[in-house]
Amino acid sequence: MHLGNVYCALLSYLSVKSRGGRWILRIEDLDPQRSRLDFARWIEEDLHWLGLDWDEGGLDAGQWGDCCQSRRTDLYRQAFGQLRSDCYPCFCKRADLLAASAPHTSDGRVIYAGTCRRLSPAEVERLGLERCPSYRLRLPDGEFVFEDARYGRQTVNLARDCGDFVVRRADGGYAYNLAVVVDDAAMGVNEVVRGVDLLPVTPEQLYLYRRLDLTPPVYRHIPLLVDAQGRRLCKRDRDLEMGSLRQAGASPQQILGDLGYFAGLLPDRGPATLQQLLELFDWKKVPLQNVVVG
Repeated sequence: MHLGNVYCALLSYLSVKSRGGRWILRIEDLDPQRSRLDFARWIEEDLHWLGLDWDEGGLDAGQWGDCCQSRRTDLYRQAFGQLRSDCYPCFCKRADLLAASAPHTSDGRVIYAGTCRRLSPAEVERLGLERCPSYRLRLPDGEFVFEDARYGRQTVNLARDCGDFVVRRADGGYAYNLAVVVDDAAMGVNEVVRGVDLLPVTPEQLYLYRRLDLTPPVYRHIPLLVDAQGRRLCKRDRDLEMGSLRQAGASPQQILGDLGYFAGLLPDRGPATLQQLLELFDWKKVPLQNVVVG
């Protein structure tokens, strides 16, 4: 794990535990190219080392059975069946979408232009002989309003600001949006704490809750940890990776203290225990702006 992931995990843990709730660790391993068992073990080891122990989930079977998404495809298949009448096959290649001149969101995401939404049955049959399609959910053209527990009321037009999104990939696997909604509902999750970079996909997930007649959780987005240039710290670039910090001699108390300072819970950087942070925790102290890590 890198420090940004741990920061999010810590705030999620503190939020849940401050209310006497149960913290769930789910292994989100839908992408077979990047998901490995040893990676999941490292995540669990890092969390254990910091004292962030979960009540349900992880690699061991929990209350709901297996908490690894790669082994829950039957649930996703059932949900896709409920959505099927509002989905259409899409034959667009990823490279074509990335090369599209417009529209893009401010964070670089491509909003699907609906190219395959208008295909005739004959065109679908012809293209289906050449490649397997993904399936996109047809979104309505209208205003969609939702509340974020940190950033307040958000208003988007689903068709214009989100675009029809993939719910089943061309390889037959199910997309993250669908899987995370199905899992959160099945596991009784009532609060989700995550980075503000995921705020743009929240209306898509909330629309899935509505379409599947499921009860959504409270979404609470938090600022990101960034460098001096404003670049988000991420695992892809191995920014402040936990293994490297541990090898350099950092203690759990040092890392928890730094994260507590970044979260506005401590006035200065210095060692802290998980219990200290829990006693100090208050969402009103957590900043709304991204946090520069120097």
